[in-house]
Amino acid sequence: MNASVYDLKEITVDYGSRRVLDLNELLIREGELLVVLGPNGAGKSTLLRLLNLLEAPASGQIAYRGQPVRFPAPLALRREITTVFQHPILLKRSTWDNLVFGLRLRGQQPDDSLSALVHQLDLEKLLHVPAERLSGGEAQRVALARALAIRPKVLLLDEPIANLDPYSAGLVEAMVLGLRSERKTTIVLVTHNVFQARRLADRVVMLLSGRIVEAAEVNRFFESPSDPRTAGFVRGELVY
Repeated sequence: MNASVYDLKEITVDYGSRRVLDLNELLIREGELLVVLGPNGAGKSTLLRLLNLLEAPASGQIAYRGQPVRFPAPLALRREITTVFQHPILLKRSTWDNLVFGLRLRGQQPDDSLSALVHQLDLEKLLHVPAERLSGGEAQRVALARALAIRPKVLLLDEPIANLDPYSAGLVEAMVLGLRSERKTTIVLVTHNVFQARRLADRVVMLLSGRIVEAAEVNRFFESPSDPRTAGFVRGELVY
């Protein structure tokens, strides 16, 4: 079994008087593609912020690669992790300037691997287009390429194909699968789309009201879930 990248224990997150996340334990393994499922308001995006090491929990401990994380987390540690959001924020510059932004911050130059990303995500004709003129699908592809250009060890994806056209969604999913198989990148993907989860996941976690109600390998999660709420969600029922 692969070593753990994250080990979260007794984690709570509170927003005012409301508890939005309450996790007994969550282990995320090296090189796996973990999908976090759940309805809106389940705590999925809050979990991603914790994994990005930008937000400290109210209580509990986050270990990263076996070492407890002290907040604020060191910059070198945070640079191993990158997030692509559902609505990416791009610089008001060209697509190319966005793609090389992270590399320049690190004092690095673009190389053939960036050219490969541009080709795989069909961005060749968009390199000189201002970011504000990109469609939603194009902007999401640019954001993904920008994130991957710095070769993160952990990639966090927040609803990466929500509201995308089928062509862009297919390119994004193909890239995600390629990262898992070729780079062995650890990927955590948040979604409420059960079909996407079944296509992509190695393992699936079901969040409901900030708590994990199910965590299982993808086939068992969908074919024989142990919790009736998971079974209902998979069937398309409204679960709260």
